[in-house]
Amino acid sequence: MTPAGLTKDKNFYKNIFVLHKVCVIVPTYNNCSTLKSILDSIIETTDNLIVINDGSTDETSTILKKYKKIEVISYSQNVGKGYALRRGFLRATELGYKYAITLDSDGQHFVDDIPAFLEKLTEEPDSLIVGARNMEQAGIPGKSSFGHKFSNFWFRFETGKKLPDTQSGFRLYPLEKMKDVKFFSKKFEFEIEVLVRSAWRDIKITSVPIKVVYLPKETRISHFRPVTDFFRVSILNTILVLISLLIVKPFHFVRRLNKKDVKAFLRDNITDSGESNAKIAFSIAFGILWGILPVWGWQLAFAISLAYLFKLNKLIVIATANISIPPMIPLILFLSYKTGGWILGINTSKFILNAGINLESIKTNLYMYIVGSIVFAFIASLVSGFLSYFLLTLFRKKNI
Repeated sequence: MTPAGLTKDKNFYKNIFVLHKVCVIVPTYNNCSTLKSILDSIIETTDNLIVINDGSTDETSTILKKYKKIEVISYSQNVGKGYALRRGFLRATELGYKYAITLDSDGQHFVDDIPAFLEKLTEEPDSLIVGARNMEQAGIPGKSSFGHKFSNFWFRFETGKKLPDTQSGFRLYPLEKMKDVKFFSKKFEFEIEVLVRSAWRDIKITSVPIKVVYLPKETRISHFRPVTDFFRVSILNTILVLISLLIVKPFHFVRRLNKKDVKAFLRDNITDSGESNAKIAFSIAFGILWGILPVWGWQLAFAISLAYLFKLNKLIVIATANISIPPMIPLILFLSYKTGGWILGINTSKFILNAGINLESIKTNLYMYIVGSIVFAFIASLVSGFLSYFLLTLFRKKNI
């Protein structure tokens, strides 16, 4: 909403920078040919500017010395874009900024798109806003188009949220919302990690359309290494997928439950259900089985698929398969390991103390766990199934 007496000119947007405590962060590495024009364009709108010189070896330092009013962070060794952004976020927070707009210094982004982020901020405060490029336009490199689709797919898989462009570096970050989020990546893959971890923290992520230009190959300076950086992104996505499946999704499932939901679930699927005691008990046992079996990350996929095949109560199967939630995982691992030692005739306490850490001990421990978890899963499934059937027969008002 435009304040009274102001029009949407540069003064209007300068006002938003001040009122909402917004700054611009520009990480740069050997982009001296485009850096000056970008900084000059930004300064026309705001002096709230932080430049991170990520170990440049060209004329970047000389250019930055000419700008007395902007904040400059320089270090001699190139570390990576992710590290530069993290340094920028930290400094922006120290200076009292609540939001930071980031854009690249290679000339790919248009500074005149900054107002789109500011307007979106006034509409949806506390959001992480990503500039969405039109990746169907002419001149987009094939590797960029593939990486764009690849990244979007994994982001949706890891968070359950859809975003049109997860690789764009033109963004607005809500610094206060993100201050307690821990990151571990330092290079290009950071821009994936920050989106996923922010989504897991329930920070709203939205987008605005932006323009983009890819300079001719012979003049474009790109520090993205297709093989090495794509490998790093793939490793990061593997880690994030495992965290999502083993911790985040089960945790969110449990967090969404409340007494009212639990009562409604029990009423609709057990006490007042039209299904037989045997079918309900088998559904419980089936969910427990797949919740313990050593197919981490795929338990729900297998459980739901087979529940459809065997025509079981899918909601009961999903609920009981979530036995492998974070508080229960240590207990399940311990009992599986102990069961494996019992089956294989190995004294687990003596083995842990005396075996030492070597390839052979790792293989033995893993073998014990796999064998033990399979046996333990079937034992827990049978016990829970029979106990459920007994209790349903004894207490269910309508014994079907």
